[in-house]
Amino acid sequence: MDENTSNNFAQLTGVMASAPVFSHAGRGETFYTFALEVARLSGATDTINIIARKQLLSAIDACEPEKLCVVGELRSFNNKSGEGAKLVITVFAKELYPCSGEDVNLIRLTGTLCKPPNLRVTPMGRDICDLMLAVNRKYGRSDYLPCITWGLKAREASYWDTGTTVSLEGRIQSRSYIKLIGGEPVEKTAFEVSVTDIEEI
Repeated sequence: MDENTSNNFAQLTGVMASAPVFSHAGRGETFYTFALEVARLSGATDTINIIARKQLLSAIDACEPEKLCVVGELRSFNNKSGEGAKLVITVFAKELYPCSGEDVNLIRLTGTLCKPPNLRVTPMGRDICDLMLAVNRKYGRSDYLPCITWGLKAREASYWDTGTTVSLEGRIQSRSYIKLIGGEPVEKTAFEVSVTDIEEI
């Protein structure tokens, strides 16, 4: 098992919400991106950006599946263009195939806290803790992934120091918010891992 499989795992089942468009090319390969809609139990929907090799998408083009299963890794990169989010979160697909059944949104990560935890209280009085996790990738690179945890786990996490290694399980969620740009309100989308279980290693 390679390092990334053990410390960064993503599995999603949902509906393709947009046609694939060219993302980038590198090392002789072409990559495309598309949006995957994954339903929550509550009925809300998370729209998650997927990046996949052209070969993976070609294998499913002919069958036009109702649902797709994506297995891969949660990735981040810094957007230096000045447009959109500064930290862009995507799922890099290693496997892509037609499937059926209930929607799935599963993230497992092991990494190191690279910023001090930020404990806050929601307007409803619930504790929530923001974490930024650095997850190692091959060739000395890392993905920086925002995570949130709740309740008792949030209070526990708030005592951890920068450099603490943690293992967690949760789901990737999309969240809309309003940002003032030039005095005008603009709707933006943030992505984060909503943690269901986390422990210090």
